[in-house]
Amino acid sequence: METTVKKDIDDNASAVDLILVYAQNQFLATYEYQVLFPTSCLANFTICQYKTLQLGLWNNANIQLVIITKPTDIFMPNTQWLALRPLMLQLDLATFKMLGYASQMANWVNDFQFCSRCSQPIQQNQKLFRMECAHCGYHAYPVVNPCMIVLVTREDEILLARSPHFTTNMYSTLAGFVEVGESIEQCVHREVFEEVGLSINNLRYIASQNWPYPHSLMLGFHASYEKGDIVLQAGEIEDAKWFNIKQLPQLPPKQAISRYLIDLYIAEKLSLAKPTFVS
Repeated sequence: METTVKKDIDDNASAVDLILVYAQNQFLATYEYQVLFPTSCLANFTICQYKTLQLGLWNNANIQLVIITKPTDIFMPNTQWLALRPLMLQLDLATFKMLGYASQMANWVNDFQFCSRCSQPIQQNQKLFRMECAHCGYHAYPVVNPCMIVLVTREDEILLARSPHFTTNMYSTLAGFVEVGESIEQCVHREVFEEVGLSINNLRYIASQNWPYPHSLMLGFHASYEKGDIVLQAGEIEDAKWFNIKQLPQLPPKQAISRYLIDLYIAEKLSLAKPTFVS
């Protein structure tokens, strides 16, 4: 059975079996990258303030998210604090998706402590996954920001670019957030032109991926080069080049949708087996 997080908590699923510990965009993990702990570990949190959120079912266990203010607030032997990116390289995709969900929920709980309308303290409704203001009746739900990610292709070449914050020598596909009032297709055309000065056509939707940095939904596309010369957007793009599909630079990890877009195009171009991707 596929491992999932059950977001609607049943009344019969209220008992906590395991806990997941979060602080400042990091998760507590053992040195073997185990991130779920028995409930007996809650004794370690009596020395600090913490919030809890019932996440749902994971491998038939009820998971509770424990949110503390700072990693230094507790100490547990043989553990370390790790951000999502290094964990993504060590964990299977299903577990990474669960952590991504937990991270977004933790950010939501931390960011929505007061009503944005009347500034009164706001309360969690864990059954409906929303914040509710008892003073004015306002409801706040977890935030999801749509964004596009696109692989631009030209026969046996693909366009890859570097952001200044990428790891050394890594190149990836172009990406950007949807602006108010535009469609996702308009966003793809605009972002490609803004970031590298190129016009594209033959836009084809491929897949989507939840991307918890901190709360994005990546909508992935393939597009064909139409016209233009590469002109880098200052401050956003450090470098962009056309790469032959048989001579590629360092690429994003396999778990990322950007890598799937690249691998899928190469497989189609070379008549290879299509890569698998769990969105």
